[in-house]
Amino acid sequence: MKYISLLLLPVLLATAQTRRPVVAFGGISHESDSFNPMLTELKDFSKRTFTNRETALRDWASSSDTISGYIEGAKLYGLDLYPTHLSGAGPKGPVTDEAYETLTADLIKQIKAVPRLEGVLLALHGAMVQVSHPHGDAEIVRRVRQAVGPKIPIVVTHDFHANIAPEIVRDSNALVVFKENPHLDTHERGKQAARIMAGMLSGKVKPTQALAKPNMIFNIVYQNTYAPPLKPIKEEAMRLEQNPKILAVSVAGGYQYADVPWVGPAVVVVTDNDPELAKKEADRLSAMLWAARDKLVLNLPDPAAAVKLAMAEKKTPVALMDFGDNIGGGSSGDSTFILKELVTQKATGWVVTIRDVEAVKAAVAAGIGGAFDMAVGGKTDKMHGEPVRVRGRVKSIHDGRFYEPEIRHGGGHHSDQGLSVVIEAEGSTPDMLNILMVTLQRQSPNSIQQLVSRAIYPERQRILVAKGAIAPRAAYEPIAAKIIGVDSGGVTAVNPARFTYKLARRPLFGLDK
Repeated sequence: MKYISLLLLPVLLATAQTRRPVVAFGGISHESDSFNPMLTELKDFSKRTFTNRETALRDWASSSDTISGYIEGAKLYGLDLYPTHLSGAGPKGPVTDEAYETLTADLIKQIKAVPRLEGVLLALHGAMVQVSHPHGDAEIVRRVRQAVGPKIPIVVTHDFHANIAPEIVRDSNALVVFKENPHLDTHERGKQAARIMAGMLSGKVKPTQALAKPNMIFNIVYQNTYAPPLKPIKEEAMRLEQNPKILAVSVAGGYQYADVPWVGPAVVVVTDNDPELAKKEADRLSAMLWAARDKLVLNLPDPAAAVKLAMAEKKTPVALMDFGDNIGGGSSGDSTFILKELVTQKATGWVVTIRDVEAVKAAVAAGIGGAFDMAVGGKTDKMHGEPVRVRGRVKSIHDGRFYEPEIRHGGGHHSDQGLSVVIEAEGSTPDMLNILMVTLQRQSPNSIQQLVSRAIYPERQRILVAKGAIAPRAAYEPIAAKIIGVDSGGVTAVNPARFTYKLARRPLFGLDK
């Protein structure tokens, strides 16, 4: 027996040397609007399911999101990835206890079931508000840490709009946040997280991280990282990462619609065993955010003024960003403030998309070419305007699915807004259509394919209405002659003074004088 063991020893040693560290990945993603009365329930969450690990990794690698970044990073840096629970829901109100407890329990159960677990990658949004836990993401990380113990590395990725609480930095080994808004770097951030994880497991790096939070709200109007005032701060974060002692530098813009203690922007710097460097640079970048506050002045047209400006523009199309009905921020998708002005001011060549189940059903019943005459939108609540009567004819009916080949906000390629109907509205001419598209589901306008796939040619239109803030810019900037932000009403109105904050720490610039 001793002789056989000696023969096997080189094989066993080689196996031990070539075995890749086992790392689980999973997550629960939600951006929660504290001011949206519609709670996010268990039924709202969709889960990525799989029966075969290798098939799932191969299929998920084809996207451009955080998970695909984990997968590519694992291949590059020698990790053996195990998928666990992955779920997410569209932005809406706070997450119910039932949904949170059910999903979190399943996540932890699956992580603990991974054989020879050596590390955990967690894809979390960072702006989840839960009924019993204001900072829902921080509580998830706390529970995962409790489940796996103090020695298992945990690396977390966050959306740019994260409201980062100190607890999540305490309970994780490294936190990596999207640098770009629109979010075009999600894949890179996943890959970066995998690289840090591999460095820890090989013993080559020992992450230490510091958090700094200026006492302010960095208004979403100015959260475009491709333009000042955030662009130079993002570029400084990227420059710092060229230092081999610095593993990650993250500047989060925050999510102003979450009434939580740590609402607002943040800086997280992760260094290789250099806590003083981490704190120094985090504080310095936080000071850069604070110094930009004089540039965060809100001076936006209301819907009436915005439509008037768009009608006067000679170069078209003009894109109107409906800030108050920002679907990607948790709004209803059926605001009518801008539609009402388009109809009242007799604008021509406009395109508006609105979620309205009743309108979809009525249009489908009328059939292609049939007459359409009903009040649309404004049916979720009174915050998003009154229904507006639209007359016209049903131009086309679609299943609601569309594909975006380019990398756009969030990195996904496939979208589904449910059964959709294109209405050619009153006032249209053969060369200049007024188009209302009604859908069964909310769909953030992150892809121009939402229009093109419905035979709507944006370059031929005069006014395009996008229910979003910064996220649609990557899709609309290439085709729009001008983009105008609109100070419209709704649960994502850009003026924080419209809302009553009860949990946010005070004072905060942007809320208080």
